[in-house]
Amino acid sequence: MGLTMAEKVFSSKAGRSVQAGEYVVLPVDRAMCHEGFLLSCAKLIASGIGKVWDPEKVVVIMDHYVPSPDVKMAEAHAKIRKLVKQCGLKHYFGEREGVCHQVMVEKGLALPGDLIVGTDSHTCTYGGLAAAATGIGTSEMAYVLATGDLWFQVPHSIRVMLNGRLPQRVYSKDVSLALAGRFGSEFAQYRSIEFSGDLVQDLSIDSRLVLSNMSVEFGAKFGMFPVDDVTISYLKSIGAEDIEVFSADDDAEYERTCTLDADGLEPMIALPHTVDNVKPVREVAGEKVDQVLLGSCTNGRLEDLREAAGILKDRQVAPSVRMYVYPASRQVLRQAMDEGIIQVLSSAGAVICPASCGPCFGSHGGLLASGEVCISSTNRNFKGRMGSPEAKVFLASPATVAASALFGKITDPREVG
Repeated sequence: MGLTMAEKVFSSKAGRSVQAGEYVVLPVDRAMCHEGFLLSCAKLIASGIGKVWDPEKVVVIMDHYVPSPDVKMAEAHAKIRKLVKQCGLKHYFGEREGVCHQVMVEKGLALPGDLIVGTDSHTCTYGGLAAAATGIGTSEMAYVLATGDLWFQVPHSIRVMLNGRLPQRVYSKDVSLALAGRFGSEFAQYRSIEFSGDLVQDLSIDSRLVLSNMSVEFGAKFGMFPVDDVTISYLKSIGAEDIEVFSADDDAEYERTCTLDADGLEPMIALPHTVDNVKPVREVAGEKVDQVLLGSCTNGRLEDLREAAGILKDRQVAPSVRMYVYPASRQVLRQAMDEGIIQVLSSAGAVICPASCGPCFGSHGGLLASGEVCISSTNRNFKGRMGSPEAKVFLASPATVAASALFGKITDPREVG
């Protein structure tokens, strides 16, 4: 019997063939921490262990509270900087580089076949590059920092077949929302999703990262794409070498196969307060919005900003709307500046913010007051996620977000010339 992608990664790390359902203890290739490093490292030190197992394999990137919103967080950041130095970590990016998941990809720290754990639920993003990556808690991370190992149950796999071609102004975010709406937010609970089908070859790395990122919104452990020419081309462009080319075996066994036909797909939107409360944008078009958010680890990449700028060029954000743009990284910001994208967005009336998580999870910057409505390109719209529990957050693609900014109401991007 053949192996799925998850089974292949786990078998490689275990040094033997493993099957779904088995419990294994495996070495990890990378341990990624954001501000959670403070708690994990504190637990490590409290246990009497004063160093991490491998300073080359631990990555620390601060992004959730950047810039520091209060003195308490400023003190936490100062402690993290001290601990990073104390542990001799080789991959520390501080507050300057951007959102952890984008930085991991840009720096070549997530590669095909890697097993990666991170103190953030959206660590599964790296599956866009065929890594088996998942979020863990700070206690689990303390154990990883000490030993380099962690126990796992080998996940069963679900194959998601994406067929056809995306129509105009329909994107991978619409695909992810369509999947959530059709199959629910728990259809892949502790499963590894493998994306396949003829649509995959048309998806850029940026677009694949969106789908892998959103996999945790379906309950998935991993959300993986096979390595193909698109993957190899991207990895070579960032200087990666010895790229492992692999995919599932032809005779791999899947627990379930889900199919989505992209040909007939239209712009989709998740209504408050769950990711799977999904409808076509046209069915809720016209609802007034107070705030528009473009960015995050889901849709703050260059192609996202480029699409929004294409809609907003030579136009103005509605006077009743405040629009915030959070690039996913400093590199994305620089590239967007070089292309003139930032100038377009700023001229349209958008506020350009630091490359960080910002208001996505309610820490600071762009929070909502009671009764306010936001349409966002982020990944979650839970009650109280972005400020007041009396506010409402809708999730949509960057194109839908930009179109809605123009008119101050939810707008189907196909209606904008």
